[in-house]
Amino acid sequence: MAAHNQRDPAGEAVGCIHSPDSATNPSTCPNWGELALTVNESSLCETGRVTVGSEVALPELMARHGRPFGIYVHVPFCATRCGYCDFNTYTPIELDGGSTPASWLAALRTELLLAANHLGAAPQVQTVFVGGGTPSLLGAAGLAAVLDAVRDHFALAPAAEVTTEANPESTSPDFFARLRAAGFTRLSLGMQSSAPHVLAVLDRVHSSGRATDAVREAREEGFDHVSIDLIYGTPGETDDDLMRSADSALDAGVDHLSAYGLIVEAGTALARRVRRGELPAPDDDVLARRYELLDRRLAGAGFDWYEVSNWARPGGQCRHNIGYWDGGQWWGAGPGAHGYLGSTRWWNVKHPNAYADSLAGGSLPVAEYEQLDARTSHTEDVMLGVRLRSGLPLDVLSDAERDRARRAIEEGLLCRNGEQLVLTDRGRLLADAVVRDLLG
Repeated sequence: MAAHNQRDPAGEAVGCIHSPDSATNPSTCPNWGELALTVNESSLCETGRVTVGSEVALPELMARHGRPFGIYVHVPFCATRCGYCDFNTYTPIELDGGSTPASWLAALRTELLLAANHLGAAPQVQTVFVGGGTPSLLGAAGLAAVLDAVRDHFALAPAAEVTTEANPESTSPDFFARLRAAGFTRLSLGMQSSAPHVLAVLDRVHSSGRATDAVREAREEGFDHVSIDLIYGTPGETDDDLMRSADSALDAGVDHLSAYGLIVEAGTALARRVRRGELPAPDDDVLARRYELLDRRLAGAGFDWYEVSNWARPGGQCRHNIGYWDGGQWWGAGPGAHGYLGSTRWWNVKHPNAYADSLAGGSLPVAEYEQLDARTSHTEDVMLGVRLRSGLPLDVLSDAERDRARRAIEEGLLCRNGEQLVLTDRGRLLADAVVRDLLG
């Protein structure tokens, strides 16, 4: 799975741990806590927002020339719910005989048809990302059908990046071989940890070694790009636990790794255990130390950070996620998925049954949309650009913001690389504060 929430299409969707591939959170901006390594909603996301509709038709959408265009598909199904998860996912018990993978796929096909009609001359698709939930529960045939549905209505670029998330426990060599044959080029596997006691606290159902076995199987079946997700800061985890998890992922042959500090989200089983005193809350100092340890270990293995929570070998960066952070555009399809084109951002109804009902009536399943004004767009450009290793262009900033940037440089939080501002190692730990200071 991937994790989480930048200018992405599923703010709470990507398979039980979320990176920037998410597409179901109306804020669709980086949700940061005290550290930039975590994700808690920031009031910065609200500045200048103009909400204009609820249960209404989308306005005409105009893609911005020169910006990459992607498609995010949200699969809302999980076999079980992890204790830390508050994403837009549903177990069979929660659906109680309602939406099924077959009915969801039929509705998805309709949404993609309506989406293509709404866009008219749609841009060529540079990236596709299938997130969740647990997309691998669809099986290889189901995921191939998802990609076929995209191809039926959109033109994929010849070198399009096509990614799916997968739970290691629902994969096999045959699964990977069939995905590769179907046209998938990249995998994102949810590992979280190799320590059994950490997995138990997180309510993860896969065995500690299955994720790395899955990496090796995928590589043997022709996948050059395989990513692993880790969570650090889980109660009971030690520094050595995290280092062993990282080493096992590196030894298995991944070319990309995402790592996120554990967040205790309100309403989750984990939050209830913390509230009852059964588990301690994550400690910010521990999270910062673990991040630094992990960064050093990955750098020593030839990985470089290209976003605060993402590292890759050369050529291993996730192009789809870079689109979220770097001004790209996308259509978000599926329950709760978010889309962003031109200055319009929208999100679908969240429940799979309501999603299917809306499409059965011939309407796009849009819950609400908003037009971003110049101030909001600028705020998000700064918030997202600062997180990238490529840096924030100086010409994005006002004169007053450039003055504040000079102070951040003097304080050792930013450095200047030509006409770009880049976080220092210390600045990465305090990226949220850096953004607040820049924006004033």
